[in-house]
Amino acid sequence: MSTLLWLALPYIALTSFLVGHVWRYRHDQFGWTTRSSQMHESRLLRLGSPLFHFGLLAVIGGHAMGLLVPKSWTEFFGITDEMYHVVSVTAGSLAGTATVAGLVILLYRRFTVSAVRKATTRGDKVMYVLLAAAILTGMVNTVGENLIGGGYDYRSSVSEWFRGLFTFSARPELMADAPLSFQVHNVIVLVLLGIWPYTRLVHVFSAPLGYLVRPYVVYRSRDPQRPDANRYARAWGDQHQ
Repeated sequence: MSTLLWLALPYIALTSFLVGHVWRYRHDQFGWTTRSSQMHESRLLRLGSPLFHFGLLAVIGGHAMGLLVPKSWTEFFGITDEMYHVVSVTAGSLAGTATVAGLVILLYRRFTVSAVRKATTRGDKVMYVLLAAAILTGMVNTVGENLIGGGYDYRSSVSEWFRGLFTFSARPELMADAPLSFQVHNVIVLVLLGIWPYTRLVHVFSAPLGYLVRPYVVYRSRDPQRPDANRYARAWGDQHQ
């Protein structure tokens, strides 16, 4: 069971994540969208969406630091375990609270606004359940284990197991000895990664970064009453003679 959960499942999930995105891009570009429901309701969306998205970005950033940066690196720069613990728990609690608040608002909106609820597919519901479970179990780890409880040094176990996946030297026993809440959280996240390419979550890789560097769009009025309308018309005509 340990080998299945902490060796086979991660590679199955990561393979599905990578291959699924390639397949989706090649065969379903028109479906590569969030299927925005802003036209159905915008008041709750304006409140919940920033809370959820910015909170989740902070959560992902914290996970990247905790999982990818070895403990020896932070020690080299003079960051003690106590300092790291205070920063990670404080930042994680704030980011997690914002993410949970945003998710609650978005879920309330999705299942109480009739038009939005009708636009919700079965796949969306599965995705929302997994996403909510991943966030809530993550909060249990941050608040329950590391803030209220005695604390758990995941950088000596979970982080080493995670980095080992990318060097093909993962040690399943590290995760097998982790607290149950960490194990449940990781299984949920792995399943979520596995189904990611087949849900609306693909929109994460469609951020409109091109808007930052695209040239300005010049709009010209066709209203003959405007004093500059004829000037633009003459300039356009002279250019194409």
